[in-house]
Parts: sequence; structure tokens; C-alpha cells
Amino acid sequence: MAITAGANLNLTPLPQKYADSSNYIDFTASGTNWTQQYLPELMEKEAEVFGKRTISGFLAQIGAEEAMTADQVVWSEQGRLHLAYNGATAATAETITISSDIDGRGGGAHGIRVSDTILISSAVKTVNAIVEAVSGSDITVGLYDNGDLTTVIGGSTTVTVLVYGTEYGKGQSYKSDASTGADTRKALEPQFQTHTNKPMILKDYYEINGSDVSQIGWVEVTTEEGQGGYLWYLKAASETKMRFTDYLEMAMLESVKGTNLGSGNTEDMINGAGEAFGTQGLFDAIAKRGNTTSGVNGLLPGTDLEEFDQILAEFDKQGAIEENMMFLDRNTSLNIDDMLAGMNSYGSGGTSYGVFNNQEDMALNLGFSGFRRGSYDFYKSDFRYLNDKGTRGGLLDTVTNIRGVIIPAGTSTVYDGTLGKNLTRPFLHVRYRASQTDDRRLKSWVTGSVGAATSALDAMQVHYLSERCLVTQGANNFMLMK
Repeated sequence: MAITAGANLNLTPLPQKYADSSNYIDFTASGTNWTQQYLPELMEKEAEVFGKRTISGFLAQIGAEEAMTADQVVWSEQGRLHLAYNGATAATAETITISSDIDGRGGGAHGIRVSDTILISSAVKTVNAIVEAVSGSDITVGLYDNGDLTTVIGGSTTVTVLVYGTEYGKGQSYKSDASTGADTRKALEPQFQTHTNKPMILKDYYEINGSDVSQIGWVEVTTEEGQGGYLWYLKAASETKMRFTDYLEMAMLESVKGTNLGSGNTEDMINGAGEAFGTQGLFDAIAKRGNTTSGVNGLLPGTDLEEFDQILAEFDKQGAIEENMMFLDRNTSLNIDDMLAGMNSYGSGGTSYGVFNNQEDMALNLGFSGFRRGSYDFYKSDFRYLNDKGTRGGLLDTVTNIRGVIIPAGTSTVYDGTLGKNLTRPFLHVRYRASQTDDRRLKSWVTGSVGAATSALDAMQVHYLSERCLVTQGANNFMLMK
């Protein structure tokens, strides 16, 4: 048997110590041409150039989480105590047609009764009247000054009707129908608004094959969760979890309810059972059931004190909750700082406002964490989700994009249809599916043949799942800043 030497064996000894193509490694050249003289200087630590990248934590600060077992959550919110309605005067001198309640809901249904004393207000005048007859959505009134609606307010004019009392004569019982003698005054039942939301299922996973799990890299990585080392898959798995956790919060902010429009639509691909998909997030709930401000006098939100005066006036019409938290993007936050600084008597110098009066031997404090206007306190905080270029901070829309949100502090009492009782909860809270056998708040499990083998797959798969929805109670007390 013969021994054959390889053609590329380096069998030539070097007589002296010097740099030669045969004894130095080139890490940059391709193929087998390794001729670089020196090893590179490796900076093993991965540079963390974006700081904290996760945006989760917003809902954890202002809300709560609670388990549920049903496919939807149903809650009821109290109606207004006093009777106020939108309507229009008819062509006759004494008739008003009620179109909705003061919040634009309820159609022509109303609780106005015979002998109620009311205020009728148009854009130009407010008059007192008494209700003489009620027929469906039409009420017949008599003005106290013996005038008529056509001449005093004008026919076919939009009006608001407010009940402020009743009036009866001596010994007079409740007014009765002239033709039948029946009592036309009925007792009023409390009115409430019922709202529902359904949980959505979120999933994600990370996978790495078995060979790469055992590979050591040359870059030292550190995750935001505190894990570190030279195993790159640890960082990748950690970032998948952080990204999924952010999705849980972002979905509760951005989601909207869908409507099934029939076959061939995208929603049918998501939910083949024919049910509407999606869930109502915070921004959509405020846009549809709450309030929106887009600035006044042609200025952006937060740059004019008049806007906050209008916000206060609107809050007075709602729950009048005195303490409110503002979560803002950077521009709006700075605009509010500048606005408040301008209220200072030394605003032109810009060095005296702030809690500590900006003494000469301390750093200049040019920011505000809150302020009080009227009977309302506003606490200001930056909202990373609205600033980060990887989230809403990178959207191109500069006209209708969200610049901030005002959320009432404290709790509200509502009737929970699932539990069948009144409960006190924060205005915002997350409901997630859970039972004694399965908790779907944030599930995580590992499959594959790596570590504790669960299948024949030569890989490690880390799975994440959650099923949840957001309950926005009392959205009429919230304000969306656009």
C-alpha cells in the first residue's frame, strides 16, 4: 500500500522569523488566500445604540389585569341623571320633534312627560316652556311668555331641550289624556349604555436548529432581561419575547373591531367562522365614545391655553374628574412646557419658572411635570410609543396622527354582566382568558429536541400566546389629542 501526500501540504521550513503568506491568516480574503498579518482587535461587547427599545409598561401603570372565562366581556355604564335632548322645532308654532339624547344617542326615544317645565335653546335664544302633550317623539309645548316657537325661536330650527322641573295647579293630579282620561305621566327607569368587547388571540414563536444552539459566537450579547453571554440565540429568543410583549400592549392601543363583509374579504381569511374579527383598542374607543381635540386657533395641541380651557369645559359636561394624566409625544410635551413658561412673569428670561426657581448653583430646569387649571390637575409624561421611530413616532401622517392622550385617574364603578354585580375598577383594564386548567395571559412553552426533548424536530421552538382585550370604561372622560 502506498502513501500519497496532499498537494497543498506546507513542507518547506522557514529559515527566519518574518511575515510570510504561509504563516499569517487573512480574515478578509475569500477562498484560501489567508494572508493577513495580524489578528483583528475584537470589541466583544455588542453596542447598545438604541437604549431601551421596549415600549411596554403603559397599561401596567394606569390599568389592571383580570381574568375572564367567556368569549366576550360585557359591561354597563350609567346614563346621565338629568333629561336633556337634541331636537328640531317643527313648522307648527308649538311642536318639537326629539331626535336623540344630548350625546347623540337613542333616536327619538325620550323621557319628557306632560307638565314638565323645560328650557328650549336655539343658537340665538333660550326660552322657558311647559309640556302640554306628548306623542311619540313629538312634544307640544306652551311658552311662558305666551309666544310661539315660530316667532320666538324660528321654525325648523335645531334646538336643545332641558327638563328642569314640573308644575301643577292646586289639587291637580297628573295630566291625563283628554280623550281617554288615562294617566299619561309614566315613571322613569334608569338608562344605561351597554358595551362589549371580545378578546383577540396573539401568537409568535422563535426557532433555532440544534446545531446552532451548541455554537459559541464571538460577540458578547446582553438582553434587556439581564441574560448575557456568547450564545446569540439567547438574545434572539429574548428579543422575540420582548417584541411579543410589546405587541400585547400595542394591540390593546391600536386594534379596531372588524365587520364581516362576505366572502372574498380579508377578514374571512382570519375568521372562517363568519364572525367579526378584531377587538376595540384604546385609541378607537376614545375616537368613537370619547372626545378628540386637534388644537385651536390653527395651533398644534398644547400650544394655546385656550385649548385646555375648552378641554376643561368638555370635561365639565362629562364626569368632571379632577385628576388627569397626559401621555404625550415629544413635540406636544415641549409645546406645553413653552406654553407654561410663557405664563411666568419672568418668561422673557426663561430662568425663573419651575419648582426650585432655577437657582444659580443648580442645573436649569426647563420642564414641567404637571399643572393646575381651574379645578383640574394635569400630570404630564412622555409616551415612548408616540416617540420611537420604530412605532408611531415613525409614521408619515402629520395631520391626523395621535400626539397624546388624556386619561382620567382613579376608578369607576360599573355593573359587570359576566359576574352579575357592581365592581370598582380602573378606567382601563385588560381582560384575559383563563381557567383553572389554562391561563392565557401570557403563555410560553418550548418544543423540539433541544434540552428536554418533546418531539423529533432537530430544533428548539419557543412559543408565545395570549388572548386578551381592553376594557375602556367611561370613554367620555378621555381625550385624544391629534
